Amino acid sequence: MIGRLNHVAIAVPDLEAAADQYRNTLGAKVGAPQDEPDHGVTVIFVELPNTKIEFLYPLGENSPINGFLEKNPSGGIHHICYEVEDILAARDHLQASGARVLGTGEPKIGAHGKPVLFLHPKDFTGTLVELEQI
Repeated sequence: MIGRLNHVAIAVPDLEAAADQYRNTLGAKVGAPQDEPDHGVTVIFVELPNTKIEFLYPLGENSPINGFLEKNPSGGIHHICYEVEDILAARDHLQASGARVLGTGEPKIGAHGKPVLFLHPKDFTGTLVELEQI
């Protein structure tokens, strides 16, 4: 059901410092900041030959990233994202298997302009999983 790894998301306390570190120290291609109000984050994507890194920074007081950064002030891996061909079929299969889909269970449009869902970390070895329809 899952396809390739789309990205690894890292919550960061300083978006520009993270971007500069990857750009200047690692020589990576780093995109521009992009606000995602529906998800309460500002993101920057780092393009790699085989996947992407997504930096997450809180957008507003109600951002879900605020709580993560309170527990992890230096930042850290927040979630991993896998591609799926049909997000609704994937959701239905996962729910039938007992996996919990976060939120309403209806896909939202993610930072790539495609439908996404998040799966409860307790159902996936402590890892928050995002699914993105390709």
